[in-house]
Amino acid sequence: MDFRLTEEHELIRQTARKIAREVVAPRAAQLDETGEYPEDIFQVYKETGLLGLNFPEEYGGSGAGTLGLGLAVEEIAKADNSCALMLLLTKLSTSAIMRGGTEAQKQKYCRGTAEGTLRGAFGLTEPGAGSDSAQIKTKAEKDGAFYRLTGTKHWISGASVADFFLVAAKTDVNAGSKGFTVFIVDRDTPGFRVGKSDRKMGVHGVPTCELIFDEAKVPASNIVGEVNKGFKLIMWNLNSVRPIVAARGLGTAEGVIQYAIDYARTRETFGQPIIKHQAIQMMIADVAMRIEAARWLTYNACLTVDEGHADREHAHILSMAKAFATETAVMAADTAVQILGGNGYMMDHPVERYYRDARQLTIVEGTSQVQRLIIARNVEDDLLNWR
Repeated sequence: MDFRLTEEHELIRQTARKIAREVVAPRAAQLDETGEYPEDIFQVYKETGLLGLNFPEEYGGSGAGTLGLGLAVEEIAKADNSCALMLLLTKLSTSAIMRGGTEAQKQKYCRGTAEGTLRGAFGLTEPGAGSDSAQIKTKAEKDGAFYRLTGTKHWISGASVADFFLVAAKTDVNAGSKGFTVFIVDRDTPGFRVGKSDRKMGVHGVPTCELIFDEAKVPASNIVGEVNKGFKLIMWNLNSVRPIVAARGLGTAEGVIQYAIDYARTRETFGQPIIKHQAIQMMIADVAMRIEAARWLTYNACLTVDEGHADREHAHILSMAKAFATETAVMAADTAVQILGGNGYMMDHPVERYYRDARQLTIVEGTSQVQRLIIARNVEDDLLNWR
């Protein structure tokens, strides 16, 4: 596999790196403290084309694909995870539309997202349905040319600023995963509202909120794909985004360990910088090995999606990247805190923020345990080409 970047991809990386260093990094601590959504940073993304990386040119994007988006997310995550999540949401809220939507839906919602005139969010998780998404209770009942949605979603990232929501609901409540239908719900839909914002450990710059549907009146024309056949579409949506979650993990690991390395070059004990002590060197080396492995897994997963493979047969590639890279982020952040010692535990240094932010990544878009179940299932079915 050749992972040498094209000139276009290298330009994306350099553009995102410049934005991360000059725009995002100076705001990161403030966003963490206030929980403010960074509208100014969103506008920078819009002006520089980062919002359209994942979309084809016919829908307002640049056609850089999942790898292009992943590279940008990696660079932004080195500075701040919330701002990296803002870019991830451009894919999370639209992959199912790109996969199964009508031309009109793509022109409106995908183009709007790519051009920065619309923002989307993804509504699947419910109070009683997380990893076991087949157990969702939100239902949709046909009412002429409309469907009436009733139920509650929670922990929905970006909901406070979203203009539309990609929502899974049951159109056949007795059919399990075979009763799923995917809807686009506009923010001004009668009977729909965004509920309370959540208090959470980290990633404060992108609030998560409840979505409340009280017989919300959604046009049948807002169905994505076919009635009762939305489960595979939802799984495709999640699978295709996992490499971007991995990119968030990769960037977080790189950013936090680089801060610790820079600190270790200046902090002295026993007459020399602590980076000269073997105990510190062993810790840094362990993280460095993990980061390089995570990079190859992540880029390979991005390319796999760009080749059109986010189905069950290729899911292990995407799950390996997601689980390994996000767990690497947690390990790197934990190591950075240890290298800084008492300073690492204090808010005077950003490593405690990286630590809190990294901890989200092993949960969202499928926990590490769910990723292992997916990998093990494909191993059992001889889908890893080992023999």
